[in-house]
Amino acid sequence: MIDSAIITLDSRQRITGISIFVLCIFLAVYQGKEFFIIANILISIFYLATILYKFLLVSIGFVKKREICISQTEIENLSDDTLPVYTILLPVFKETEIIPQLISSISQIDYPQDKLDVQILVEEIDTTMQDALKKMRIPEYFKITIIPDTQPRTKPKACNVGLEKAKGEYLVIYDAEDIPEPDQLKKSICAFRKIEDSRVICLQAKLNYYNPKQNILTRWFTSEYSMWFDLYLPGLDALEVPIPLGGTSNHFKTGCLKEIGGWDPYNVAEDCDLGIRLFRKGFRTRILDSTTWEEANSKLVNWLKQRSRWVKGYIQTWCVHMRKPMVVIKEMGLVNFFSFQLTVAGLFITLLFNPVYWVITAAWVITAENQIFYGFLYPSSDIITYVLLVSNGIFVLLNVMGCLKRSYRYLIPETLISPIYWILMSIGAWKGFLQIFRKPHFWEKTKHGLFVSKNK
Repeated sequence: MIDSAIITLDSRQRITGISIFVLCIFLAVYQGKEFFIIANILISIFYLATILYKFLLVSIGFVKKREICISQTEIENLSDDTLPVYTILLPVFKETEIIPQLISSISQIDYPQDKLDVQILVEEIDTTMQDALKKMRIPEYFKITIIPDTQPRTKPKACNVGLEKAKGEYLVIYDAEDIPEPDQLKKSICAFRKIEDSRVICLQAKLNYYNPKQNILTRWFTSEYSMWFDLYLPGLDALEVPIPLGGTSNHFKTGCLKEIGGWDPYNVAEDCDLGIRLFRKGFRTRILDSTTWEEANSKLVNWLKQRSRWVKGYIQTWCVHMRKPMVVIKEMGLVNFFSFQLTVAGLFITLLFNPVYWVITAAWVITAENQIFYGFLYPSSDIITYVLLVSNGIFVLLNVMGCLKRSYRYLIPETLISPIYWILMSIGAWKGFLQIFRKPHFWEKTKHGLFVSKNK
């Protein structure tokens, strides 16, 4: 493994960070307005660059069919005799409400049962889950793998245990609430066989939600996912730059996955980290035109827990890979390095600064008649307001484009007020950022089963 998030910041990064912080305090005290202007310009440039780069990627994904499409004829031409063993990892933790749906959805996968290596990964301490599984009629080709109760107690650690026991030539992960399209494994086999680039060891299937109409939060969440998986990731694929993976429906060549060390058990966004790490190792990811349906979080507190974990993991990923930036540049190349900055660092920086920009803009408007405060804010206030309006406008546009791509036109009215959703994302981001310093490896559990597929 290149590096691990067992230590989020190494000693050199800590010293550098503290030094920069002290310098900023000194300049803020002694330079005041000048420092504020320069800092704002630098942050705004990166902020706007991130948003514009995202717009470029989404636009490419909208007009260019980059993802790998497999026809029904190609699937029908597959012979069961030629199909390899396929490992399916199902990490679950306290998922008694949703586990029947998971067993049902995986049982419906169109693939020879004697060539499926299905592992339900259950934590040793989760006796409730173990008892529930014992009472269920589980297909014989499903196996229960008990994950030893050692730290860290995370999904990637469980997946690494499953990886060690994997019998398949190929491997895929599905979360507890996932409903993959039944032919997804066969599409993956066809795709791997038709790809001529031997560096491609991972296929990322698309994710979307089966409960978009439940409430306004699930509508926003669905439009975001439609933009991310149907447009943003295909845009990254088209430019052949590093792709931060989604947490599920990643199809791997098992041997290559073992070669790069599997997942970092200490990273709470292990998917993002793995996508960057395999690129550094010289491997590549492509997008597969197949959908796995998931449950969109419908409760705000539950959603905030999930979002904060994602952002915390993105921060971990950036810190880990930036310990030796010159090495990363050498492995990736300069263009890919900049793309990594805009896709990973850009994600959490824009989320962290979005509410700050709103506050400064509001303060500027409210205190316009106060010449002292107004004079201090100007011209930074003008820059911030411009960046804020442009970025929020683009944010709305991107999500509308995602809705159009998925033919979810009924979601567009709520999407028009999605800047409110961005503020909620920022709250989750600040929660995750603060957790970096207190409990960086804590995996905040997201409750599933609040909405089951039969109610679709």
